[in-house]
Amino acid sequence: MDYLNDLIERYPSLEVCRKDIQDAFDSLAYNYAIGGKLLIAGNGGSAADAQHIVAELMKSVVRERPIDVKYADVLKMVDPDMGTVLARTLQGSLPAIALSSHASLNTAFANDCNPDLIFAQQVFGYGGDKDVFLAISTSGNSKNILYAAVAAKAKGLRVIALTGKTGGRLASLADICIKVPETETYKVQELHLPVYHCLCLMLEEHFFNNK
Repeated sequence: MDYLNDLIERYPSLEVCRKDIQDAFDSLAYNYAIGGKLLIAGNGGSAADAQHIVAELMKSVVRERPIDVKYADVLKMVDPDMGTVLARTLQGSLPAIALSSHASLNTAFANDCNPDLIFAQQVFGYGGDKDVFLAISTSGNSKNILYAAVAAKAKGLRVIALTGKTGGRLASLADICIKVPETETYKVQELHLPVYHCLCLMLEEHFFNNK
């Protein structure tokens, strides 16, 4: 299915984002193909979006994602009973981590060091040059997201930003910036969801189409 065209048909205002959405998909597909992972950060509703994206990438959205046959055989060798259940139930995954989910680490670093750097610390710890950092900020000016983007660029990660109409300061730090055409926070977030759903569906089709 052509998920990008379907997205634009349902949300015509996102036509202005078409190229950036396609570029974001191409970048993610490349980095996943070379063994990379996706790190995602956002605040408030965007933190919930980060976790939502992880859920869509780490398990099936609309397609079946059977695991590799060789791994299924090894599972059964390790334990025939449990291995059979695992082989039948586990789903193919595209590795993704929501940096907002780590309450103990984030509160410890905020308390002991600097609350603006909670995501930068995780990008530094988790990130490698095969990875992508997805920075979500409706304004494009969230301090902790900006610091994380700088940390990501310095470690060689590709930076994809998901913002509102202006892109804010984040746009200048991102390799790709998807600027949905709204400025009010709730309206920006209403458009972020179909955009990242589209990206997740495109990635699922790309990696699991023939399995």
